[in-house]
Amino acid sequence: MIDLPPKPHSRPEKYSFLKYLKAFRQDILSAQPNHLYRAWMAEFRTLFFHSFLINQPALIQLVLQQRPDDFPKSSRIATGLYSLLGDSVFLTTGSTWQRQRRIVNPAFEGGRLKQAFPAIQAAGDAFLAELSPGTVDVEPLASKLAADVIFRTLFSVPIEDKTASKVFDAFRTYQRQQPVANLPALVPALRWLPFWQNRRVKRSALEIRGLITHLTHIRQDQIAAGRAPQDLATRLLSTQDPETGTRLSLSEMVDQVMIFFLAGHETSAAALSWALYLLARYPQFQDQVAQEAAHLTGSEDFAAMRNLPFTRDVFRETLRLYPPVPMMVREVKQRGEVFRGRRVPKNSLIIISPWYVQRQNRIWERPDEFDPMRWQEMPIADCQRQAFLPFSSGPRICPGAGFAMIEGPYLLARIVQKYRLSCRDLPVPQPLAHLTLRARSGIYLRFDPR
Repeated sequence: MIDLPPKPHSRPEKYSFLKYLKAFRQDILSAQPNHLYRAWMAEFRTLFFHSFLINQPALIQLVLQQRPDDFPKSSRIATGLYSLLGDSVFLTTGSTWQRQRRIVNPAFEGGRLKQAFPAIQAAGDAFLAELSPGTVDVEPLASKLAADVIFRTLFSVPIEDKTASKVFDAFRTYQRQQPVANLPALVPALRWLPFWQNRRVKRSALEIRGLITHLTHIRQDQIAAGRAPQDLATRLLSTQDPETGTRLSLSEMVDQVMIFFLAGHETSAAALSWALYLLARYPQFQDQVAQEAAHLTGSEDFAAMRNLPFTRDVFRETLRLYPPVPMMVREVKQRGEVFRGRRVPKNSLIIISPWYVQRQNRIWERPDEFDPMRWQEMPIADCQRQAFLPFSSGPRICPGAGFAMIEGPYLLARIVQKYRLSCRDLPVPQPLAHLTLRARSGIYLRFDPR
């Protein structure tokens, strides 16, 4: 019998709307029917919203790459995230988004990634210095490690820095309270109800933004005095838009830092946690990573990443099975759209789910199996390339995708080089879609020195 990694049980095909709302509030994935793993498109209509989930690569390419301006990010998603992310590049559209991307993109070009590598190394060193043998929940550990990476990369300070530590603690509160999507966003009539207004979420968001504003003020003063470190924050504050000649204002900078912290910390932590679990569950692949990582010392240069091809495949396969952001929402901007012979009304929602399309059994062989070797098969089919969306695709692809594909494999290799991971006789983690794809009750692993 094939040993498959865990995935949520699907709901019954026939489900009342009220039951669906309750299940959706608890976990988006287990609220969906099983046929989504095979369907090219599925329509869902209620009194409050009309949505289409698309799994067909050609349709996904149409929405994300060929005509992205006709399918902008849904404003309903901003309802749940605006208090934290403001007018960040994650939520804006149109000319505002275009200007922000012209300023942000250069900070993540290839040469810039090389400059960020020492920050990843330093965070890995600090993490391994604190890690002790035994059984632990890896999610909070990975969360702290990823937060350390992003603070070192952004502001050249470790997580132990007083302000950085406060941001991390406040974000943990926010993450526990805020789901990946909320019902008031989908059902506007519910927005006025006090039941839906989570004061702790808003309070945490305000606290985080206040702390980031403090750090940004300090950096602006350092730039003016000519003594600012050449990290990501300095590059973002110093970069001019090549078309308008403008720079990010203080409030704009805070907004961008918020999404970098969310994307660079929360999603990285989720991916690293699942990767560690999968290697613990499949020791034959863990041994291959350990062999590949044997040469690492913590002081290697960026070129060492070339010697971790299998570890990158492990991380890539983890992102396929457990994409940190399991669903993306777009909105139909104009009338007359037709998908697969079906009319798609204006203002309806288009759901693109990396979770479902990356497990689509018409696209992937053995879609629920963890098999890093599949990425070594040449060539990867075009439909599979188009169906691999952990960082989205097209103009709105995550600008930090390249950074994540360095950070994740490198930290994974460093950990496995020092410790043997196991999960025997420990609880099996159950995927749960909150702000990102985490485990319902944590991911417990045993760490034994090699």
